[in-house]
Amino acid sequence: MDETAGDNMRAGSFTLSASPRILAFDSGIGGLSIVAALRRHLPHAHIDYLADTAFFPYGGQDDDILKRHIVSLLENAILRLAPDVVVIACNTASTLALAALREICGVPFVGCVPPIRWAARITRSKVIGLLATPATVRRAYITDLRNHYAPDCTVIAYGARDLAALAESAFRGVPPDATCIRQDVAGLFEQPSGSRIDAVALGCTHYTFVADALRAASPPDVAWLDPADAVARQTRHVLETTGLSTGVRSEPEHIWFTAPPYNPARLENGLKKLRYDQPELWAST
Repeated sequence: MDETAGDNMRAGSFTLSASPRILAFDSGIGGLSIVAALRRHLPHAHIDYLADTAFFPYGGQDDDILKRHIVSLLENAILRLAPDVVVIACNTASTLALAALREICGVPFVGCVPPIRWAARITRSKVIGLLATPATVRRAYITDLRNHYAPDCTVIAYGARDLAALAESAFRGVPPDATCIRQDVAGLFEQPSGSRIDAVALGCTHYTFVADALRAASPPDVAWLDPADAVARQTRHVLETTGLSTGVRSEPEHIWFTAPPYNPARLENGLKKLRYDQPELWAST
């Protein structure tokens, strides 16, 4: 993903009045942080959302099984919804299945990867942090990102086991447990050379919902980098180069879950802010 793409519109190919259909996908509600950014950058877009809550959290799944599952689920969703672009608003799904999806499915995809490149650009100490799920931290893709975009930096990674679940609760209005937040922050900054970290890449879209708490628990003057705006800019860039029609869609936007979400009543307020009504249960065909 090019973090700088999509800042300029290409004349004649796409306009802000267009109503492209976007399908955003995540293991849970973390990708709604990407949806919020898409609303800002593409205010007229039709955005459907699919949360794979039946398999949440992805970190506990076998890689091969999870990859096949994601590809099958999204193949089915693309056939049913015919989106103009699919946004994989999940780091684990992006690092695991994005290449296969691009090969198999005939629509453009935008993935989400930890903003290590961004962190490498702004760090002064040349020591950057990565806070992600254990599943993301252990993937070879992270090493590839570091080698390609931050070869002169030390990257200190920490896989937070329960932070995504805390973020799910935070979206529902439940303040994150301060002790858990401090432990996850300490997991980064108390590693060797951790005191030199001056930029932290958020490697899970869920973490946007607890970013303020993470920032408050960290040393001062540390930049916490959220990739949501970069993903939205890249999505806009992809759409503006496809020459889409500018028709306005009249059908409602949908948010689906592959298993009933917990505490749906607490979920509704956050969904309404993003222009979604009642969550629906996704039925595979």
